[in-house]
Amino acid sequence: MKELVEVIAKALVDYPEMVKVKETENDRTIILELTVASEDMGKVIGKNGRIARAIRTIVKSGSAKLEKRVIVEIV
Repeated sequence: MKELVEVIAKALVDYPEMVKVKETENDRTIILELTVASEDMGKVIGKNGRIARAIRTIVKSGSAKLEKRVIVEIV
C-alpha cells in the first residue's frame, strides 16, 4: 500500500523528490502518512478534497484482501 500511495502522489506533484510516505501498522489498522512539499499540498488534496478522497478509495479497494483498515493521512 505504501508504494501505491507513493506512485500516485509522485505523479500528481511538481516536486516528486519531496514525497514521503510513512507506514505505521497496528493489529487491525495500517496508517499511511503522506508528506509532500507545501507548494504541492493543493494538488494532492484537490478541489473540495476530491483527489484525496480518490486516493483513499483506491487504497481502500486495494486493501480488501489484507483484511485490515488502511487510513491515508495527508500531513
